[in-house]
Amino acid sequence: MSSSISAPAPPAAPATAPATGRPKKPSQLNPNSSKTRTPVPARPMRAAPTPARREAAGAVPKWNPLQRLAAAALDAVEEGLVAGVLERAHPLPRTADPAVQIAGNYAPVGERPPTGELPVSGRIPACLDGVYVRNGANPLHAPRAGHHLFDGDGMLHAVRLRGGRAESYACRFTETARLRQERAIGRPVFPKAIGELHGHSGVARLLLFGARSLCGVLDASQGIGVANAGLVYHNNRLLAMSEDDLPYHVRVTADGDLETVGRYDFGGQLDTAMIAHPKLDPATGELFALSYNVVSKPFLKYFYFTADGRKSPDVVIPVDAPTMMHDFAVTENHAIIPDQQIVFKLQEMVLGGSPVVYDRNKTARFGVLPKRATDASRLQWVQVPDCFCFHLWNAWEDDATGEIVVIGSCMTPADAVFNESSSGEESFRSVLSEIRLDPRAGKSSRRAVLSDADQVNLEAGMVNRQLLGRKTRYAYLAIAEPWPKVSGFAKVDLENGTVEKFIYGEGRYGGEPCFVPRPDAPAGAAEDDGYVLCYVHDEGCGASEMLVVNARDMRAEAAVKLPGRVPYGLHGTFIGGEELQRQA
Repeated sequence: MSSSISAPAPPAAPATAPATGRPKKPSQLNPNSSKTRTPVPARPMRAAPTPARREAAGAVPKWNPLQRLAAAALDAVEEGLVAGVLERAHPLPRTADPAVQIAGNYAPVGERPPTGELPVSGRIPACLDGVYVRNGANPLHAPRAGHHLFDGDGMLHAVRLRGGRAESYACRFTETARLRQERAIGRPVFPKAIGELHGHSGVARLLLFGARSLCGVLDASQGIGVANAGLVYHNNRLLAMSEDDLPYHVRVTADGDLETVGRYDFGGQLDTAMIAHPKLDPATGELFALSYNVVSKPFLKYFYFTADGRKSPDVVIPVDAPTMMHDFAVTENHAIIPDQQIVFKLQEMVLGGSPVVYDRNKTARFGVLPKRATDASRLQWVQVPDCFCFHLWNAWEDDATGEIVVIGSCMTPADAVFNESSSGEESFRSVLSEIRLDPRAGKSSRRAVLSDADQVNLEAGMVNRQLLGRKTRYAYLAIAEPWPKVSGFAKVDLENGTVEKFIYGEGRYGGEPCFVPRPDAPAGAAEDDGYVLCYVHDEGCGASEMLVVNARDMRAEAAVKLPGRVPYGLHGTFIGGEELQRQA
């Protein structure tokens, strides 16, 4: 059973609205579009600064004469051999075509310092005191070859709420080591893990990267990540993350601005990349995480940090090959580690293919590990056939049955995010599922939470994070239709299998809904006593806003009009006012 509420229609755009504010509709919604290489589309992307402008700004590479010569020679090899020969002969797949991946409101925007006292329609609940921050991919420079949405540089968008007012909005790049170097050089030079590393040209780009590093043109010692995916607030620090690097510590300033403090290794304790979806235990303040390696063993490690930031020993998880490990889950007592069918096979590049492979001969399995284990001796694997969950929303122990319940969205095709499907996007499905694991019997079961009549693609979202790892009744998830856009969000009753939908309206799309428990709620308040925050963009008039929706009755409370376009992005979080005051 489902019900649906639509957002109120926005006011008409003023007659003087600039034509540049109306983004083009992205071509990825046409599954029958041509697969031939298309040029990078015209879009609101900043031109690379000239050497004189970069020098005036103090952002120029500090190369000696030999390094300048090496840089010029390697650039010539890239243009003449890699781009001119190896890549020209092969059309870009739509999953790596910039004309598809960063078209329309997926296109990047420039930074914006804090803009104060934002216009509001409706009333913002006075109890909402804090900042809503959302991460996303926003390439600084126009791509020179293949580009996947996930390859873009990380940019944070933040709205500060206090006293029933929207005090400010700001958006800033997370100042990664990669971003700073490419800004100084004036062009993209680090390899793009998904968009560029395909086939023989991908091998050539890896060799170019190695040569540039060897010559000192690039410094990869400080990480190569983009910090564009996840966000978590732990031990008084906001951490921006992507699974190819250490996290980056970002501070929210008193005026609502965002400042990158730097790459964060937890006081020298973390020396490997960490996935973008660590899990924060709401009862203990501990942060649980995974790290995977696509080149050498150990391919997968598990660890955690105490509430005050002390790291546990690594637990090596025995897997036979490097596996895509984007997300996992925790219960009150266990970590749930998926080992699924998306694997990395770097040798496929030599054969002309993608290193991200859907292994149809592999049976997915979930590992059940005591949450504070010091080794893998008590790890139990349970097979879950024909299941690939890009995200897991929650998990808990069912004391009545002895099973572990996992809530996730099962995606088909499993590699839909990374590789082009021969059957087109119409075959995409993301089914919210309840997976039950019985570690004692080594068995599992899986069922769709919603009936066939109510089935809708659900991706990106959360439960009430005050109950993470404990039984939850509700999940708030993005309605990923028409894929990959988000036309609204759903409140799913996991017990009764019912769904309520909040639809943004014609030509309006958003992203992940962020549930914020009502700060002044009494003890024992209902699980859904809170608000859902989300950015929404109107493709008709080119305006963006932040919605505040009452999570109990699924009705809009307020819409905050934003001073600039907010591209469709990835994951976010809400940091309370008292937490902001305690920032490190």
